[in-house]
Amino acid sequence: MTNLTLVFPEIFLSLSIMFLLILGVFKKNSSKLIQNISLIILLITSVITLNETLGIQEILLFNSSVIIDYLSSFMKIVTLLAAFLVLVISSNYLKILKIFKIEYPILILSSVLGMMIMISSNDLIVFYMGLELQSLALYVLATFNRDQLKSSEAGLKYFVLSALSSGLLLYGCSLIYGFTGSTNFNIIANQLNSNEYAITFGIVFILVGLAFKISAVPFHMWAPDVYEGSPTSVTLFFTMVPKIAALTVFIRFLYVPFLNLIDQWQMILIFLSIASMLFGAIAAIGQTNLKRLIAYSSIGHVGYTLAGLATGSNDGIQSSVIYITIYILMNLGLFSCLLMMKRNNKYFEDIEDLSGLSKNHPLISLSLLVILFSLAGIPPLAGFFAKFYIFKSVLEQSMYFLAIVGLLSTVVAAFYYLRIIKIMYFDKEKEKYDTDHGLWLKFSLMFSTLLILIYFIFPSQLIEVVSRINII
Repeated sequence: MTNLTLVFPEIFLSLSIMFLLILGVFKKNSSKLIQNISLIILLITSVITLNETLGIQEILLFNSSVIIDYLSSFMKIVTLLAAFLVLVISSNYLKILKIFKIEYPILILSSVLGMMIMISSNDLIVFYMGLELQSLALYVLATFNRDQLKSSEAGLKYFVLSALSSGLLLYGCSLIYGFTGSTNFNIIANQLNSNEYAITFGIVFILVGLAFKISAVPFHMWAPDVYEGSPTSVTLFFTMVPKIAALTVFIRFLYVPFLNLIDQWQMILIFLSIASMLFGAIAAIGQTNLKRLIAYSSIGHVGYTLAGLATGSNDGIQSSVIYITIYILMNLGLFSCLLMMKRNNKYFEDIEDLSGLSKNHPLISLSLLVILFSLAGIPPLAGFFAKFYIFKSVLEQSMYFLAIVGLLSTVVAAFYYLRIIKIMYFDKEKEKYDTDHGLWLKFSLMFSTLLILIYFIFPSQLIEVVSRINII
């Protein structure tokens, strides 16, 4: 019974998804109702997770295939709140594009359920089951705007490449099972000594599959096209929510069964980190579409997150968790601005469409200025502290080359963020955008901008929460 209590958030979410599917079939024109119920479900699930699992040190359930600990509880709450914010600010956008349907919130909830299973997995089979549930919902979300060719193309590209990466990942899982005789992380950890080199092959294949899911270079090829082609609210979901689950799986997978093989996988992570930071910074310079630019920017930010994981220390893990949390906040603000770029019910997403924004929309441009400075890592904004924690943990492990590459890519990336600010403040103004933004959209922009601005006043709050994550 205790077991069921601890996985009650997942059970509640599963039953809620089934209930919403039945409700959507039998009740006509129920899109708004299902959207509102979905928001309530996400909040209730967050509260249940907070109550049931947050204080728990570490409990293994179902033959040690599921783990409930502080890391899983924290990451689940971040995932649920991020999904709530995505849902709440996307309804107006979906209505204008005439794709406000019952399937949208249900697919988001299904994807979140998959992520929650991934976050708590302590077994390769449970992890893979969560990953596929998440991915299947994301394929459909990418193609949600069926009338637009780019959206259909985005979904198809994501589906084909994701299927390939899932195949590689599954092959890696089968190799590890073949050499250790188990899919359980704890048992694998005890079986390492006999087949160390053979197991390394399995680790490489699984890391390739995981690197694809977080769009780390050189497995990033899907990100720019999928980000550009998907509806903007779906792109927001892509940039924020799946990365939380993927980061948790990286931590679990590398630090629980394979901590003793750190020499083997550390170099792979360092390569992925350096390649992502450099490529993300350089490739974004030539972009004209904002969503493509955000895709390359997110590849760079994934590089910084992986740099923290590559340290092989608790500090590195904690700095990566802090980084991803602050990154989600910055992305929320950035996309809130993007969803406000609407004129006569038509959305604009080119960098040139920001031309002279400060003259017609001073508050939006000020918020965007703060968010872009934060993404570039300018002090004293939250983005600076996120990068500072990563560099600090990297330097503590004497990984000087990784720190130098990170600093250089930060300088290069600052160029394209500053270019957008220059276009907003110094270029010739264009026709004014509509001002009838929803209340939630205004709230999310104000909320994220304020938190980014005032983070330096109380940085210890987030550090205190994350410092309780101890994996090693």
